[in-house]
Amino acid sequence: MIVRVLPEGTIDKEFDYAVPDGWEDRVRVGTMVRVALHGRRVGAWVTAVDVDPRPDIELRPLAKITGWGPPEDLVELARWAAWRWAGRPAAFLRTASPPGAVRALPERPCPAEASPPVGDPLVADALSRPRAVLRLPPGADRYPLVLAAATAPDGDALILCPSVVEAQRLAGRLARAGQPVACVAHDKPGVAAAGEWARAAAGGVTVIGARAGAWAPLPDLGRVVVLDEHDERYQAEQAPTWHARDVACERAGRAGRPCLLVSPCPTLEALEWGELVQPSRGEERRGWPPLEVVDRRHDDPTKGGLFSERLVDLVRGPGRVVCVVNRIGRARLLACATCGAIGRCEVCGASVEQLEIGVLRCRRCGTERPVVCSVCGSTRFRNLRIGVTRAREELEALVGEPVGEVTGTSDAGDPGTRVVVGTEAVLHRVASADAVAFLDIDQELTAARYRAPEQALALLALGARVVRGREEHGRLMVQTRQPDNVVIEAALHADPGRVAAVEAPLREALGLPPYQALALVSGPAAPELIERLGSPLGLRVDGPADGVWRLVAPSHQHLCDALAAVERPAGRLRIELDPLSV
Repeated sequence: MIVRVLPEGTIDKEFDYAVPDGWEDRVRVGTMVRVALHGRRVGAWVTAVDVDPRPDIELRPLAKITGWGPPEDLVELARWAAWRWAGRPAAFLRTASPPGAVRALPERPCPAEASPPVGDPLVADALSRPRAVLRLPPGADRYPLVLAAATAPDGDALILCPSVVEAQRLAGRLARAGQPVACVAHDKPGVAAAGEWARAAAGGVTVIGARAGAWAPLPDLGRVVVLDEHDERYQAEQAPTWHARDVACERAGRAGRPCLLVSPCPTLEALEWGELVQPSRGEERRGWPPLEVVDRRHDDPTKGGLFSERLVDLVRGPGRVVCVVNRIGRARLLACATCGAIGRCEVCGASVEQLEIGVLRCRRCGTERPVVCSVCGSTRFRNLRIGVTRAREELEALVGEPVGEVTGTSDAGDPGTRVVVGTEAVLHRVASADAVAFLDIDQELTAARYRAPEQALALLALGARVVRGREEHGRLMVQTRQPDNVVIEAALHADPGRVAAVEAPLREALGLPPYQALALVSGPAAPELIERLGSPLGLRVDGPADGVWRLVAPSHQHLCDALAAVERPAGRLRIELDPLSV
């Protein structure tokens, strides 16, 4: 037997090897092997079997069979993903492979007892459609939907969650309900994680995972469900910047299986992809908590800081309160208390911030200096935009008790205090609260990102999930100088569709995703790639701006074909397809 293999690493070329006698029944497409290449042994995946080699080449034998790898359908999916996100197939095959060697698969479990029909007509309607987008309010329990998908008789369900913690929690609930399940979301790779991968590959189980779960092996793929499809954690931060939602949709389409995207605030990409299924107005209102809008248009921005009278009453009152301000450190924008000048860097002119006591740091070049005004020499500054640390200090003075602080870099876990302040991370750490207050939602509404309205609404939905729906008596509070913003109106009236109705024509007119394809190219090798790329029909090249080129095309077909047609230059290069922050 002659097989073709793709080595790990940056080599895109495939090579032919001979299979030693007696190994034939252990080799299939996707099997992980080790081969001799350029004087050393490297890992590789079998991409084809029973190939016809060139007659003038003496083939080397495979050095070792490592174990089971991604099935043939995922090998083909990896080739598509390499085209779609301008990456290498090996990068996706690595994600689709087990975290440890899998020598054999366990026995397929006995089928679970048949479940009764789905009781919720909304869920039943969404699951019956081949390509559906379910707008489920944040206060709704998603477990009945997950259970209905897991017990459907049309194969093994694949269910994706934005976080590992949520995937493990849902897997535990299914297991306690008697459903065979494999959770392929683990904090650290190891024997246990490889065992879950092997259970998924054996079949007969519902597979639940986070972003990498989109590449989990399922021999009998049933329906695919993506929870919170709007969550940005589904997109890889490192290039290739693949998106688990898009991988799941493509995978379901190739297998001819239904796919359901679930979100309280679906993205325009999702709405363009599938049919929208939404609850009645009464049901959706019950799933969103009451929203109190604190209008600060007439407040003096230099007095009172982030804390309005209504917010002070809230944090001093009963119940647990979570305060959100998406700025770390003590102060992110300062003005001299004597001359009024904005604190700026003497090297590059950018604004300075105060992350710790006694030190000002430039946000652009990193230059540090003592807390001294560069204009008049004063050492007194006013905080125009305070960060989480300073907010915690001021809240402790207001409530007279300890206040917890949570950021993305702080220790994991709920601090346990009655009042908690933090960045967006606090909404992932605190499971429930009586109230969630957004101290400066205008920072999100006015962000210089084309997805800012969607991202701001997603942040409000995340806060709404912490306090549950109206029947739980929780509430949201936002402090804003834009009370008539469409995002605020959408949350106030429990109608996320208002944001999509405004954003869709605007993005289409501006030529932004999902109506055109977008990529950012940067790195030392970027100029050479842009030169090689030229000006293909339908592709527009803008830039560079701060060392970044922007590629715009009518569709992903145009953009990805153009990138695939040029040879990648040597050197560091980052190609970011579908960027979240532009």
